[in-house]
Amino acid sequence: MTAVKDCILTINGGSSSIKFSLYEVQGPLKNVLIGEIERIGIEGTKLTWNKEESIEVEASDHAAAAMFLIEWLEKQPGFAVVKAIGHRIVYGMRHTGPQKITPALMKELKGSIALDPEHMPGEIKLIEVFTAHNPDLPQIACFDTSFHADMPRMAKLLPLPRRFDVAGIQRYGFHGLSYAYLLEELGKDAGARTILAHLGNGASLAAIKEGKSMDTSMGFTPTSGLPMSTRTGDLDPGVAWYLMQSEKLSPEQFNHLVNHESGLLGISGISPDMRELMKQEKDNPHAAEAVEFFCYQTRKWIGSFAAVLGGLDTLVFAGGIGENVPEVRERICTSLGFLGITLDKEKNHRNEHIISSDNSKVSVYVIPTNEELMIAKIICEVLNFSIET
Repeated sequence: MTAVKDCILTINGGSSSIKFSLYEVQGPLKNVLIGEIERIGIEGTKLTWNKEESIEVEASDHAAAAMFLIEWLEKQPGFAVVKAIGHRIVYGMRHTGPQKITPALMKELKGSIALDPEHMPGEIKLIEVFTAHNPDLPQIACFDTSFHADMPRMAKLLPLPRRFDVAGIQRYGFHGLSYAYLLEELGKDAGARTILAHLGNGASLAAIKEGKSMDTSMGFTPTSGLPMSTRTGDLDPGVAWYLMQSEKLSPEQFNHLVNHESGLLGISGISPDMRELMKQEKDNPHAAEAVEFFCYQTRKWIGSFAAVLGGLDTLVFAGGIGENVPEVRERICTSLGFLGITLDKEKNHRNEHIISSDNSKVSVYVIPTNEELMIAKIICEVLNFSIET
């Protein structure tokens, strides 16, 4: 690898993965390295970088994976080039912006583990390992929930006894770093009434009015809202009671069921991957049902958010499915003509930036999201790094 200058390291920890990037901060932000350690704690753990090269990794948990990453970075550009680390943290509770990681914040994060047992333990381990390696290196928490912190009260409120609201049980919303990036990319092209659809392994939508989040499909946890690759999305709470009684499921087993065995995987019984399901849908009715259920639910949310906004000017597709599967975008939009949405089929199938037709009343975009770049920009602002735009 060629010599690099001072860099920001961005860390995006998932339930079984660590995505990372290095951005040079002298001059315009420049991505000089991107990679991922995947299948952490599962057979076949590997590190892939720059989408081309990969090596096997021995990592039973996030702490071991982080140690491997640090040692690997020492042999690449040298860890000394890292001047700050930015972490994507799923839960920010009532934090309205990024926070420098301190012992007090770490205590708060550890107290939030029960809210998100899928992500929080790994994210905390990552911070601890980097702190042990270099305690003086500034680390910044970038919260996914901060984007939605100013949502209207009616969008946040859950229909539970008042004491739970006081305790902080409300709709928080997620994918905030992705949404912030998409709005920045839209710039002046964003209409006053915009719906952002982040459709990937995790999927959600946000209703945006004049650049502000008005509502979002994910709620108290990232399991709610749209059906996802392995998550249920919204589910009748009575189902939880019934299954715990009839199947004798423990809370831990139910949590695993709704987060890892459901969604596209659960309905199809085949795969959580949308492209794989679409390959099989002609011959497998369960695969076809999973695909149509996802499109149907997405249409419902778009319709409801158009009602929240009082109409619709702009629709944006992002995420692995939203960016790369034109057939899904077409199926979602086909029944939305009443909102003024008309796609240009050729543009859609070429994954062009604008896929709406010339006579469409709603502008429809495909924008590849970039949470890592958004983290890097946030770190530069927090630490007053001088960068060129």
